[in-house]
Amino acid sequence: MRTAHDAKGMAKAARAKLAEQGIEISHAQALEIVARQFGFDTWNILSAKLETDAQPGPQGPEFQPAIPILRIFDEAKAREFYEGFLGFHIDWEHRFHASAPLYCQVSSGALKIHLSEHSGDASPGGNMVVTMRGVEAFQKGLIAKNYKYNRPGLEKQDWGLECQVIDPFGNRIRFMEQG
Repeated sequence: MRTAHDAKGMAKAARAKLAEQGIEISHAQALEIVARQFGFDTWNILSAKLETDAQPGPQGPEFQPAIPILRIFDEAKAREFYEGFLGFHIDWEHRFHASAPLYCQVSSGALKIHLSEHSGDASPGGNMVVTMRGVEAFQKGLIAKNYKYNRPGLEKQDWGLECQVIDPFGNRIRFMEQG
């Protein structure tokens, strides 16, 4: 359901069905029932919500954030880097069978990255840009972990602050905050 018109149609249909059973309610009462079915206290609240949701957006395709796939070769090293050092969470893992290569998703906030041990999924040595807020605090948090394989700096670029890390497989992640 996307519009108040759709909800009014539901109220009309409910009212007609109840009338078939000898139960008469007003259209306003039917609208209130529909609103409660959708978790709203009143028809006015539901109607305002539907009209806000139904505002015309961009026409045509609507892209979602991309999810890069990074090639990994060693699950333990990947976990140490992505979970231990970067502080990401493993959302899910997939293997076709117990001895199959790992394919998983790691995330931190809205950022999602797929990691794959499958040979055809990605080439090692990829380079990606992650835009974010709070890159300076993020970099200080990484340095505080004393991870012996990576001590990223913070660089002032023409486009803002940048903190670059390189994972154990040669994949580069450039965390950038536009200034």
